[in-house]
Amino acid sequence: MTRAETELVASREFDVPRELVFRAWTTPDLLARWWGPKGFTHTFYECDVRPGGAWKFTMHGPDGVDYPNHNVFVEVMPFERIVLDHLSGHEFRITATFEDFEGRTMVTFRQLFKIKEEFEQAKPICLEANEQQLDRLGRVLADMA
Repeated sequence: MTRAETELVASREFDVPRELVFRAWTTPDLLARWWGPKGFTHTFYECDVRPGGAWKFTMHGPDGVDYPNHNVFVEVMPFERIVLDHLSGHEFRITATFEDFEGRTMVTFRQLFKIKEEFEQAKPICLEANEQQLDRLGRVLADMA
């Protein structure tokens, strides 16, 4: 099985420095404003942004359904990369990279699933949800700028 068979990739360029993008990814109050698809809200229980740190929260869907989430940060490289493992429900690794382009930032969001069948099941939902999430991040970054 290759990465292409179980990985989703979304990217977006934002007109802000990568320090702001990194802050939006590592500050719980900011993260709660943009994480997840359109219409979702969150209750954070723990958000320890460091290697080995836990991130536990519930996503509240616009339809009233709650989605418990448990993640562990694997790597946190300031202004460059964040890697975390999503351990509840479908297991996958998220790798977010932040590249500087003359004061602008290219964010690349990779979601690598452990099991191909789970990837196939989640793919139609996650493709759109990841784009909506980047839209939400853009709005938060615009407010921060």
